[in-house]
Amino acid sequence: MRAGLLGRCLAEAAGTALLVGIGTGSIVWGARAGGLPQWELAAAWFLAVLLPILLFIHVSGAHLNPAVTLALAASGRVAWREAPAYLAGQLSGAFLGSATVLGLLGRTDRLGATVPSDGGVALAFGLELGFTAALVGSVFILSDEGEGRHRWRVSLPPLVVGVSTFLIGPLTGSSLNPVRTLAPAVLSGTYTGLWVYLLAVPLGALVVARAWRPTAVDRLDRGPGRVEVTT
Repeated sequence: MRAGLLGRCLAEAAGTALLVGIGTGSIVWGARAGGLPQWELAAAWFLAVLLPILLFIHVSGAHLNPAVTLALAASGRVAWREAPAYLAGQLSGAFLGSATVLGLLGRTDRLGATVPSDGGVALAFGLELGFTAALVGSVFILSDEGEGRHRWRVSLPPLVVGVSTFLIGPLTGSSLNPVRTLAPAVLSGTYTGLWVYLLAVPLGALVVARAWRPTAVDRLDRGPGRVEVTT
């Protein structure tokens, strides 16, 4: 049975809370423990994205990210009228997840907030834009082609996030998600370079959305929130 809009909003909130809680929680826990290898943080972020996708993809589509919702709506894969509820769920879920990390682990390492490295904001802007584009591309493959045999395609977005964490985590914190950045920034009072993530990430999503239009989207086959589109 297809969930109503409130149910999808709640699923987005729960899924985003899991994503932010597990992902930033691994950063904070690692900092308290003296540091973790980058590959372990990458694996943690892979799981942080994969778990809520597995739990909620058949409820809300498991966007878990305003940039993903923006790209899906701008490309015609979901209805614009549903976007505000998705964004509200994602924002509230991100703050819930980050507040949980704060309550359990304290404010160590700025709650996992993303801050550009000494390489500067220009480098961070380009990297966040490029890897967000890759993330949105992986979501579009999943949206347009379905989950695939044995649901293997659901691992594509988590894989992009994991690779991003490994490659650019030391340079940008590897956000790719505005609410993942905003929640720990606000709760820890860390605003350095915040505008980079709030601008570069949606821009990367929109670039792909404008370039990659669906040939057809069937709301029954492609999951909740979709609209029928032909080009």
